Amino acid sequence: MSITYVNDDGYYPSNEEHPRWEHEGYEMVVGLEVHVELATRTKLFSSAPNRFGDEPNTNIDPVTLGLPGALPVLNRQAVELAMRLGIALNCTVQKSTFARKNYFYPDMPKAYQISQYDEPINIDGWLDLPDGFRVGIERGHLEEDTGKSTHVGGAGGRIHGSDYSLIDFNRAGVPLVEIVSRPDIRHPDQAKAYVTELRGILVAVGASDAKMEEGSMRVDANVSVRKPGANFNTRCEIKNVNSVRSLGRAIEYEAQRQVLLHEAGEPVVQQTRHWDENDGRTHTLRSKEDADDYRYFLEPDLVVVDPGIEWIEAVRAALPVLPSERRAGLAAITGLAAHSEAIMVVTDRGHDGFVMDVAKHGGNAEIALKHLQQLPGAAGVPAEDVAKLTTMEASGGLTATQAKQVLADMVEAGGGDAETIAAGKGFEAMGNSELESMVDAAIAAQPEAWEKFCAGESKAMGALVGAIMKASKGQADGKAVTALLNAKKS
Repeated sequence: MSITYVNDDGYYPSNEEHPRWEHEGYEMVVGLEVHVELATRTKLFSSAPNRFGDEPNTNIDPVTLGLPGALPVLNRQAVELAMRLGIALNCTVQKSTFARKNYFYPDMPKAYQISQYDEPINIDGWLDLPDGFRVGIERGHLEEDTGKSTHVGGAGGRIHGSDYSLIDFNRAGVPLVEIVSRPDIRHPDQAKAYVTELRGILVAVGASDAKMEEGSMRVDANVSVRKPGANFNTRCEIKNVNSVRSLGRAIEYEAQRQVLLHEAGEPVVQQTRHWDENDGRTHTLRSKEDADDYRYFLEPDLVVVDPGIEWIEAVRAALPVLPSERRAGLAAITGLAAHSEAIMVVTDRGHDGFVMDVAKHGGNAEIALKHLQQLPGAAGVPAEDVAKLTTMEASGGLTATQAKQVLADMVEAGGGDAETIAAGKGFEAMGNSELESMVDAAIAAQPEAWEKFCAGESKAMGALVGAIMKASKGQADGKAVTALLNAKKS
């Protein structure tokens, strides 16, 4: 890979379409900080509304604006939602305190943020990815969100080069939980899977709507690279990545940049960086602050939060079934792997319960799952109707193609008898002798494709199967066709 030197930011990969992360001799080390706005009715320390999309600077009060004499009062619901999330992430929920994190920025009117520092409410948990990889959770602490600055003019929506800035304090004081992972992630795909799984848990427990496009879930990525087994190297933090796709690209790009710096003998400077989706690069924002720079001290206007065993256990008992358990349930009745694409997609859409209902009515769960993956609207059809359809398909009474057409009609009508719809379409099971004649005709018509197929070229099968399906007007069973071709080859 060629490189381009840029004075302020070091070496950049020069290609715009970056290859997947493959660097012999290096491994990336990634830890994620995910900021999640909690789904409370009011803000963390006041009764001002917690709503997205209202007119700017309407959801405010003296506490939000940090006016003299205004005192914070802790939101009990926010504490409970933080506990729900902590328990779902296998954390220890503990006694916690609030601290003042001091810094000046226009969207923080008090010139400090109330956060949790050395005694967070959730510690020492983990999150298992769908493929079984475990990412440690260091902490999940409560804090208040800041206001939102909008920089008008200039490039990229950043303050540098803008004509002027606007500030909306509606978001200031909204309750957040910051979930800090351990530096266990070694690939962009793992980072994406982590955020996707975390988002599913947040929605399942009702802690947040986790809408990245609305800013209720924001991700910071700490990235470094090292020789395998070596000590950790200097890291850089990529701030406020707002989509899963962008997260993978940003991590991959930043790791590539650091590898090139190491290879060139240049130092990696610890700093906070910004991901620019337009040019596909990270750019320097500021030097990275350490904890000492924030001059943390105990918040004098708030007491210790000690939820107690009874409250913690009541929250634990009220937790719903989590996505991982739902996927495991589908895997058990379909025989597919819990992290297979069909199970992941159907569970993410919330249609796993429908597949369970189809199975309870005697249907084929695996066939139902695959239909739901391709046609989400099927979840609106009575489960007993879909069960009958899957039974017909499993027994050979309908081909997969025919079943899709019948199901499409059922979706449009809101249900229906599969046998009646199939008969109306003239769908009948094709006899073995008729199907074998079509297979023989396709082989005779395409001797070259047959020869290649017999030689082991799998692509040649597509030409033969396609010809048979065309001749049968889609009524041939693809599995039966494949079986016959393989039997004749042997």
